[in-house]
Amino acid sequence: MVRSEMINKVGKSSNEYDFIVIGGGATGIGIALEASARGYSVVLLEKSDFTKSTSSKSTKLVHGGVRYLAQGDVGLVREAVVERGLLTQNAPHLVKNQSFIIPTQGLFDELQYTVGLTLYDLLAGKLSLGRSKRISKAKTLKRISNINAEKITAGVVYHDGQFDDTRLAINTLQSSSEMGAIVLNYCNVKGLVKNKEGKVSGVEFIDEETGIEYKIKGKQIVNATGVFADDVLRMDSPNAKKTIAPSQGVHLMLDKSFLPENDAIMIPKTDDGRVLFLVPWHNRVVIGTTDTPIEKESLEPIALEEEIEFILNTAGRYLKKSPKRSDVLSVFAGLRPLAAPSGDGKKTKEISRSHKIFTSDSGLLTMVGGKWTTYRKMGQDLVDKTEKNHGWKHVPSKTKHLKIHGYKENVDHNNPLYFYGSDENEILKIAKVNGNSNIISKKLEVIDAQVVWAVKNEMARTVEDFLARRTRCQLLDAKESIRMAPRVAEVMATEMGKDLDWQKNQVAEYQEITSNYIL
Repeated sequence: MVRSEMINKVGKSSNEYDFIVIGGGATGIGIALEASARGYSVVLLEKSDFTKSTSSKSTKLVHGGVRYLAQGDVGLVREAVVERGLLTQNAPHLVKNQSFIIPTQGLFDELQYTVGLTLYDLLAGKLSLGRSKRISKAKTLKRISNINAEKITAGVVYHDGQFDDTRLAINTLQSSSEMGAIVLNYCNVKGLVKNKEGKVSGVEFIDEETGIEYKIKGKQIVNATGVFADDVLRMDSPNAKKTIAPSQGVHLMLDKSFLPENDAIMIPKTDDGRVLFLVPWHNRVVIGTTDTPIEKESLEPIALEEEIEFILNTAGRYLKKSPKRSDVLSVFAGLRPLAAPSGDGKKTKEISRSHKIFTSDSGLLTMVGGKWTTYRKMGQDLVDKTEKNHGWKHVPSKTKHLKIHGYKENVDHNNPLYFYGSDENEILKIAKVNGNSNIISKKLEVIDAQVVWAVKNEMARTVEDFLARRTRCQLLDAKESIRMAPRVAEVMATEMGKDLDWQKNQVAEYQEITSNYIL
């Protein structure tokens, strides 16, 4: 994926594309994959970096959603557990089977969760990741040594998927581009183009790097901008009614000592009625999340004090070694693009998580809701809908068993480069040739060659792109990532032909953004 080549293609072509997708998060990426796999021509435009917003701030779970089962949404859970199984098959270098333990309190808990989770397993059919079962108190304490023994009577084990969201995004974009899609970050759509009949027939966008404006034509324009969907709907129709009710979810990053073994913990009952997860991830522990309705969407939402306290307090009740503010390596907030409820007074946790597609009078398609787990199915549904709306001949979906770029089986998760899958050898070659196996961070096990690779093959354009999303340093240890920034800027500048001023600005911008990740 070379950005300059892609922008040149768009600039020189007077083609009408089959799909122009606005938004480079999970939704847009799933649509680009599906459409390009069916042989359609696709342009995807993202105003900042891919997954900059919500899609890089998930709980890192590929899951059916145990609590949606409790809410009786069996259809949603069935769809998600099937997609979860397909993802473990299509991207095994990024998605793995993760065992969870629910600490129980009393016989009723044990029965309720064992029965509920057995249904959860059955819904997945052949794609189940493992059977749920009750385990004794002694076994639970052995498997989670940091759990507070006084708080539990036993445990229930179940299985879900765990993944790296932005790495899946980059690899999926690479797969799409290999099938002919043009995918561009830092391209901001400024307006929609309409024909005489008032139908959307293209977009105008500005390349944020050069300031050059482009106008391109498309048969189907898709609004896949997540929490920013209403902005695009207002471009289409200034009086468009609100479709999004953003809700903020916050996560904290802790070191491995808070969950030394390999099981994750799911705490099913918290004060706000949500579940709390503690999940091992990249040799750290992700803990979250919250559900706070937010008035205004932003690209860099900031965790509220009460959200941080809520997570620390809830975890503290269940753990012997309870986390304090000083233990937090990073705090990150993301916004969920929930479909706004039609009635008033609905709690955000009750708003449906299923995806919805709206067709505007102009022919614009907007997709809202959904989650990473079902991103492939969301793409499938959107492309099916487009074929129907336009009366195109139906092309069957080809993504169900499509191996994602980097596909590699049996990865060793102790290898610091495991998440590159089959690309790992190419990175090691760069390290060998350039003699730059120079270590940028011992703590986070990052080398120069990864920066070179990210610039050349993964469209990293800024220090933040590399530290936050091509690797996960910003989330894993915010302070350490700030320390790494000058060296990352230096390597990027060499690759991109940038000067010292660019380096200084990049480091300053990265420090400013990342200061919000430090408590």
